[in-house]
Amino acid sequence: MFRTDLLKDKVILVTGGGSGLGRSMTERFLQLGANVAIASRRIELLQSVAKELGEATGRQVYASQADVRIPEQVTHMIDDVEAHLGPIDVLVNNAAGNFISPTERLSHRAFDAVMGIVLHGTVYCTLELGKRWISRNRAGTVLSIVATYATTGSGYVVPSAISKAGVVTLTKSLAGEWGKYGIRLNTIAPGPFPTEGAWSRLMPTEAIEALFKSQVPLGRMGEHRELANLASYLVSDESAFITGALVHIDGGESAWNAGGFNVLDQVTAAQWDELETARRGSKG
Repeated sequence: MFRTDLLKDKVILVTGGGSGLGRSMTERFLQLGANVAIASRRIELLQSVAKELGEATGRQVYASQADVRIPEQVTHMIDDVEAHLGPIDVLVNNAAGNFISPTERLSHRAFDAVMGIVLHGTVYCTLELGKRWISRNRAGTVLSIVATYATTGSGYVVPSAISKAGVVTLTKSLAGEWGKYGIRLNTIAPGPFPTEGAWSRLMPTEAIEALFKSQVPLGRMGEHRELANLASYLVSDESAFITGALVHIDGGESAWNAGGFNVLDQVTAAQWDELETARRGSKG
């Protein structure tokens, strides 16, 4: 399926495209024939990445500076990208901010910082492009990167959990409303994927990293190419009948956490023998 023309000449905008998973998705999109714009607040990083990936793939990569928390900058960013690459076919909402903390230690500013990027930024970008697609009678695709806890909630990352849940609901709502315009919207919920930025904030020690890895049934962290391939499929015409979906790519982490008895992974064979003996000897 991943032929080199899978995304031929599609124009894709990736927010947060200069690093981490955003960069990995950008590189894969380019390898599959797309022209890609990457956007974030750090223009020097974006320009460096754009030059490197453009030279490596022979495709067009354009860097556009924007703070997705500010609607006027979102409008300018999309104007800028379309002026250089042409009409945008695909939006990937990847810009994010997150950190671990007991919620009672957070100020309202901490909530605002995360929700501004993840929820408001996704809304602003999606609405700006959606309105353009509808006014032009043009189909489009939106892919948003969320998290496995978007549907379950999670302590210690509450601002992110609230924001990601909102993105999932936005996606499902607009998939129902905008399908008549030929606009598809889907989300990906990644499990543990090591990155230089977010990973260092969420997994600051080897002990914490090992704890999270122990909750992944497949016994390893995700590889960037695996997520990039999934994203490429969901923004391609090969997935034209998929919209409103939330796809987990987490090595079974969410399935493990959903089962209250999965902590029994820690029970040894000898302990199981003891438990079986005790059970057989019990009454009732």
